[in-house]
Amino acid sequence: MIELTRLNGSRIDVNSDLIKYTEASPDTVLTLITGEKLVVLESCDQLTQRVIAYRAAVLHSAWPEAAVPLTAKAAFDAQRLEQQLLNKRTHD
Repeated sequence: MIELTRLNGSRIDVNSDLIKYTEASPDTVLTLITGEKLVVLESCDQLTQRVIAYRAAVLHSAWPEAAVPLTAKAAFDAQRLEQQLLNKRTHD
């Protein structure tokens, strides 16, 4: 579960496995696989970082001895994703 904030400031925990896609229009809108839509304060980039961190934490709890390689891989993937997003924005 990742913690997000609704537009009214209330906290909501969302199962990241249920997120079908996100849109920034200009608010961040999550569409779940159920068809439900949620509008949150966090940006799409922040959402991506929280999902990556959550999944790394799940893997770490299931496989503690792999923590260092997984953390390094998550950091590398997050940095690569951030660079791709920046490149996309400059070309749009």
